[in-house]
Amino acid sequence: MPPPPPLGFGRSRDEFRFDPAFDDDALVAARAALTQGRWGAARELLVATGDTWDRRGHRLVVLAENPSSAVWAEDWQIAEPDSADAAALLACATVLRATNGKADPDAARTACHAAARLAPADPTPWLSLLILARHTGTDDEQSRAFDQVRGRHRTHHHAHHLMTACLAERRLCDGDALFHEVYEFAEWAAGDAPDGSPLAVLPVVAHTERYRVLAEAGSKPGDPAESGHWTTWRARQSLKSAFDWWLEWDGRDHPRLYVDLNFLAHAHFFQGHTAEAAALINRIGPYVTRAPWAYPDLNPGKAFRAARGSVLGLGSS
Repeated sequence: MPPPPPLGFGRSRDEFRFDPAFDDDALVAARAALTQGRWGAARELLVATGDTWDRRGHRLVVLAENPSSAVWAEDWQIAEPDSADAAALLACATVLRATNGKADPDAARTACHAAARLAPADPTPWLSLLILARHTGTDDEQSRAFDQVRGRHRTHHHAHHLMTACLAERRLCDGDALFHEVYEFAEWAAGDAPDGSPLAVLPVVAHTERYRVLAEAGSKPGDPAESGHWTTWRARQSLKSAFDWWLEWDGRDHPRLYVDLNFLAHAHFFQGHTAEAAALINRIGPYVTRAPWAYPDLNPGKAFRAARGSVLGLGSS
């Protein structure tokens, strides 16, 4: 049985934020400094991160999301032209600008390849290329970028989530086919990962991403509660395995743990597992993610508050 939420849950009903930095205080501080043009804090953060690839990728993406990050990364690169960290930040920031239509995708690709040459073992420039390929690339470009990431770090969390989203968007004509390639990919990746890997949650992510695609296309109801998408044997099996992973391993040291917890809480809530959803939502605390609560086109804050109010008895309005 899942642990119940503790009595006396005292958070304000609106005390959560969509901040991808989560509880990484060092990242929050470096991001704030970078916003003001002080890239030295980002430099120190990335040096301290080293080759912990999941954490490095997570921190670089969060740092790159600020609209001014590309400018400050260029300043950093001028000061330290051989810095692989400066090149990786510039590449990621340029990619994110390109996905928003504010930079040339070809320039973003060039920046990624330049960063990759400075640090051949680093999967992060290839992660940036995968982000770009998801928005502007072909299926083959997505697969090649993913293979490059996985060849350097075979359990890369963010890359597997991105590839799952890419695959979920393919073969819409298959509808809710039980053997769609996204399910096969997620089950393969989860099975290939070592014990305790957060990729155990990937089949749940695959199921949720496929719901998003089908609902956006009008093949599933836009209200997840009415979709029936989480009542299949595949959904039940995937969710049980993923929840067992959380109970046994917790994953508390993983930089993207809250991404997994939000997907798990969302799926348990819409499968009607109140106790499990309550435990997960309580564990999430203020670290709410837009995905999957926004799927397919919902207000994520309202959707999360409604779920939290239902299972924890907090106000949902």
